[in-house]
Amino acid sequence: MSISILGAGNVGMALGRAFVRSGESVVFGVPEPAKYAAAVAGLGDAARVTGTAAAIAASEVVVLAVPYDAVAAIAASVPDWQGRILVDATNPLAPGLAGLSVGTTTSAAEQLAGQAHGARVVKAFNTTGAENMADARYPDGRPFMPVCGDDPEARRQVLALAEAIGFDAVDLGPLSAARYLEPFAMTWIHLAIRQGYGRRFAFGVLRRD
Repeated sequence: MSISILGAGNVGMALGRAFVRSGESVVFGVPEPAKYAAAVAGLGDAARVTGTAAAIAASEVVVLAVPYDAVAAIAASVPDWQGRILVDATNPLAPGLAGLSVGTTTSAAEQLAGQAHGARVVKAFNTTGAENMADARYPDGRPFMPVCGDDPEARRQVLALAEAIGFDAVDLGPLSAARYLEPFAMTWIHLAIRQGYGRRFAFGVLRRD
């Protein structure tokens, strides 16, 4: 199975690196493939870069790792997603990281599901920094990665991908749970940037026997 990642910025490259390390093949989709050719080549033979439309056509799992403002246009660019799993790793950040531009009664992921006809939308890989996606190893345990979506099989596949790259993947159920995950992402961002924690930390889940 190949995985397509739309976007080759910090998050896209981090996920691509982690997926390749776990044994997957990755296709990056960007508007200007030549601009990212050298960076993608550095990931080895299991990664390649092409245009956005070609990357979408290449895989059954497509990860959105683009700025939130680009999401609607990408969703609308495909008349029928034909059951592809569309993983929303974006957050609807307000200017200046002042909060979120969408929330409370809906979520960016739910809006995406209404825009991407025929896609099985799953929310994941949005609640921590790119550094943790590139390398999820911590001495005291695995970072928490919540996953939600309305299609149980799509959700299962994304949970497995998150586990494969080192996360403690937790099933949060239906896509409406993205209303909690997008604000939760702001907790990590606020601590990392505003409170001076830096980017070398992650949240975990503690369980009693």
